[in-house]
Amino acid sequence: MIDESTKEYLHSDLREIREVMLWKLDGLGEYDVRRPLTSTGTNLLGLVKHLSILESRYFGEVFDRLLPEPLPQWDDAAEPGADMWATEYETREEITDRYRRTWEHADATITALAIDSPGHVPWWPRPNVKLFNILVHMLTETSRHAGHADILREQLDGSTGTYATPQRDMTVWKTHVAKIERAARAAATKLDHHG
Repeated sequence: MIDESTKEYLHSDLREIREVMLWKLDGLGEYDVRRPLTSTGTNLLGLVKHLSILESRYFGEVFDRLLPEPLPQWDDAAEPGADMWATEYETREEITDRYRRTWEHADATITALAIDSPGHVPWWPRPNVKLFNILVHMLTETSRHAGHADILREQLDGSTGTYATPQRDMTVWKTHVAKIERAARAAATKLDHHG
């Protein structure tokens, strides 16, 4: 049964994964939090910016509880993907502070509404939703981007996980990676020639 304890469980997980997103920026310089680390331009600060916009829309617009400040658009036709990167004029503090403010606004919405409160997502094929659907959606979306952030941060300095921990000995990692590489090559040789 979906009840208020379900709401608290999902909300608690969302609060934890939000913190993960911000620690991924800790200890990194401006270039490293902003630079594109994939062929599509994915970057750490852009992920945080994107999530602040998503939270404001899903916990704001969907339930007629608009955030009292303007945010960049996620669907700006003049600048596609503008929600996924920070311009040189946007500071890290502006973006992270905005993310925290959207949390507060989202948290107020989550607290004020019952788990089965109705909402409307006009850009979804089935637009009539409940708070439950949006909580699950935002937890999934934030966790997905936290996974992206984990890989990006690992590329930068080897840090991984859901909270800041001392880095492991790189020789242990190199040995581990070499073992995986050997297994991958052996499987490819065996299966690609016999399959």
